[in-house]
This record gives sequence, structure tokens and C-alpha cells, in this order.
Amino acid sequence: MRLRQIIFTFVVSVFAASVCYADSKEETRVLDSADVVDQLLRIPEQGVPTRLFSSAFGVAVIPRVLKVGFGLGARFGRGVVVVRQPDNTWSNPVFIKLTGGSLGLQAGAQSTDIVLVFKTRASIDGITSGKLTLGADAAVAAGPIGRFAGAATDWTFSSEVYSYSRSRGLFAGLALQGAGITMDRPANAAFYGSAEITPEAIFASSGNAAPAAANTFIQVLTAQTNGLPIGPSASANATPNRYPGSQNKNLPEVRTFGMNTNPDDNLRN
Repeated sequence: MRLRQIIFTFVVSVFAASVCYADSKEETRVLDSADVVDQLLRIPEQGVPTRLFSSAFGVAVIPRVLKVGFGLGARFGRGVVVVRQPDNTWSNPVFIKLTGGSLGLQAGAQSTDIVLVFKTRASIDGITSGKLTLGADAAVAAGPIGRFAGAATDWTFSSEVYSYSRSRGLFAGLALQGAGITMDRPANAAFYGSAEITPEAIFASSGNAAPAAANTFIQVLTAQTNGLPIGPSASANATPNRYPGSQNKNLPEVRTFGMNTNPDDNLRN
């Protein structure tokens, strides 16, 4: 338990230091996303259950989503998405945009942080292929809340996407029907320094191949996914693969991501 506290303190310290040196809007977006995940660590009774994170293909964080209208209004926001690597670390973040969709009546809330937990490879493929519409291309449900929610027998985590929002410091599950998620290609190009970079290439690389802000986000997210190692260390005996996430690591409650493989290969029987 003490080791876990030391690791958490280190991760938060790295995050705080990185915020001071953020020098681009893309880095700021990544660090804002890390802050949202950090808040999940601080309020486990009101956050995303660890079990749901542990079985996810990908996680998206969209901080400060703005409301276009009053009451039942559409939303717009920019964030990042990461996918599972074969060694159970997280990939570099890919920049995304979220548009449309109603979050229900939230009078007085100027902005909302959104967290999406993706359970299927098809949902991630939809984003990288052009656009994923929640509720149409992938079933989306309000996510369970709290550290013990995942232990309930009636929670089978059968939806493709689970959505969460945070306003005024509290997380709550929400049904984000009709919202569309697309690539933010200009942001990817600016952050990684290449106009030709693809989402597949970003997902296949480790945290050390990107600016420091990316690794900060990965470390904070790793601390939330209980039991997974911090850092982008890969197995020395791993078989080379164009998309490393396609390799089957045969670990309980974990699914890995591969762009050009049979998704059934990634499931542990």
C-alpha cells in the first residue's frame, strides 16, 4: 500500500511540474485531460470503476466541453484518446473532436469534462476511419459510478461505450446519444511534428516517442488502472508487429488493440 502511495505521489508531482511548462495549446489539452483523470484518482467513490478501465480497449478524455445552447443543448469539445498496448501500458494520445449530442438538462453548467471508456475495437476503428456517432455506430450507456460498482452482478459491461461527465467536481454517468467523434488532424500534426502522421502510427508507438505531456497523461491514466505498470516498457520477447497492440498478452480482464487484426484474437477465453 505504501509503495502505491509513493508511486501516486510521484505521478502527481510529474503532472504538476508539466503544467508549469506547457507551451502549446495541444500540450495544454493533454495536461488538462491528465487533470481530469487525476480527479478520478482523488474521488474513487464517485469515479469510474477500476474494473471498467481494466477491460477497456481505449479511453477518451474531453475536458471543458462547451454547451452551445441552454438546457437540452449540443456540445463541442476537443480532447484525446488512447488505446491499450500489448504490455498493458497505454498508447500515445491521439487528438479528437466531439460535436453534437445532448447531455440532458444541466442548467448553470458552463462546461463539462467528459470521459469515454471504449469496450470494443470497432468503436476505435470508427474514430480512426473518419467519424464515430455515439448511439448510432456504437451503443453508448451511462457508466456506473464508484469503486464497487463493477462488482455488482447486474453490471456486465455489455455496452460498447460508457460515458461520464464531471461538473462542479463530481463525476456522473450520462448517456451521450448522437455525439460525433472525429480526428483532430491539425492538432496531431502540431503535437507530433508531422503533417503525415496517422492515428495508427500514434497508437502503435510508446510514450517516449512523444512530447513529455503525452507521457504525463499516460502515467496518470496508468495509476488509475489499478495494477498496471507505470511507463512504456515493452516485453523483450515480444514478436515484432506493425501494430503492436494486436498481440495477445493473455491477461485477465484486459483486451488489447490492433488496427489490422481479427478482434477475436485479442480476447482471452
